[in-house]
Amino acid sequence: MRCGLLGRKLGHSYSPAIHARLGDYPYELVEKEPEELEAFLSSGEFQGLNVTIPYKKAVVPYCRELSAQAKALGSVNTLVRRPDGSWYGHNTDYEGFRYLVESTCHVVAGSKALVLGSGGAGVTVAAVLRDMGARVVVISRNGEDNYENLPRHGDAQLIVNATPVGMYPNNGQSPVDLTLFPQCCCVLDVIYNPARTALLLQAEELGIHGYGGLAMLVAQAAGSSRCFTGQEIPAGRIQAIEQELRQEMENIILVGMPGCGKSTVAQALSRRTGRTHQDSDALVVQRCGMSIPELFARQGEEAFRRLETEVLSDLGKASGTIIATGGGCVTRRENRCLLRQNGTVVFLRRPLELLPTDGRPLSQSGDLQEMYRRRLPLYEDFAHITVDNTGTPEDTADAILRAIKEERP
Repeated sequence: MRCGLLGRKLGHSYSPAIHARLGDYPYELVEKEPEELEAFLSSGEFQGLNVTIPYKKAVVPYCRELSAQAKALGSVNTLVRRPDGSWYGHNTDYEGFRYLVESTCHVVAGSKALVLGSGGAGVTVAAVLRDMGARVVVISRNGEDNYENLPRHGDAQLIVNATPVGMYPNNGQSPVDLTLFPQCCCVLDVIYNPARTALLLQAEELGIHGYGGLAMLVAQAAGSSRCFTGQEIPAGRIQAIEQELRQEMENIILVGMPGCGKSTVAQALSRRTGRTHQDSDALVVQRCGMSIPELFARQGEEAFRRLETEVLSDLGKASGTIIATGGGCVTRRENRCLLRQNGTVVFLRRPLELLPTDGRPLSQSGDLQEMYRRRLPLYEDFAHITVDNTGTPEDTADAILRAIKEERP
């Protein structure tokens, strides 16, 4: 059986990695333009297909039969070729989103739920929530309930983003300001890249439970795999695959005082994991064409900080990378979201008497003890976990990997 994902611009998709774990069948990414759709679906090359933007509705006319779910939602995300060569269309997005809700958000029945977006994803999300007993309000750009009159829904308890706002590569954008919803206790985002959208990061800061779309992605893929092979995928396997992917795809980011060993430990982590590693200070030097001490002397600290934030903005969008940051990156609040959006941030702690100061303008110009006093709460706020760097780089790398596994089982 030859299977794949049909879309127009697929970019970096997690689907092949998921299906490789779900079943023993080849799975390919298939990019087609609208004018190529008919010939491709008639070619007989594939026996099973997932369908994504913009073809979930476009493939419906090519199906001889639709499942009840596909009919109800008016879209298809799974195609299975029958022995006579015809297509059977199904939609597993419903079960995927229901899995996400059931595994994360436990206050649904009777709750007021805002669904952001009235497109295909929004229709699916709204259907699931209504079936689970929620009082659903769909927010669209036009119509009675829109983004201009959101305050009328300040009593919403559940908010679901079913739009592409905030999705890679347009990280950092959010469809709403959560401070408008003081009764909100759970936020779900169907986006899975980045792992934490700007919406979810704001939820985190406000103490609201928030969850991204990776669990939904894996669960809907499991439903498609069942259609392809006839084999049921147990819920425990779905959870295991989600956790495996999360740990593979998220970055490991090191923050800490200048000279605490971030670059050296990043290299050790790279050797341990096989991942690439990046050094934000090295990229700043590369971009400005001068050393950091020279940049400080010529343009001052503020110029350095601006360039550093630009570099961190790019690095934070990466997946599965080891990132060593500059010691003062925590002094800019906006860097927190840039680092946490797609990774686990580790505060690398090292005794002050072991910190070198050569080639470090701020370390040379002031009192290290005072610098540490000011920055310690910032390091702790940025980081998910703290690890001491007092042994060999390899020992510290191993300690980090153990701590991450415990933090995100």
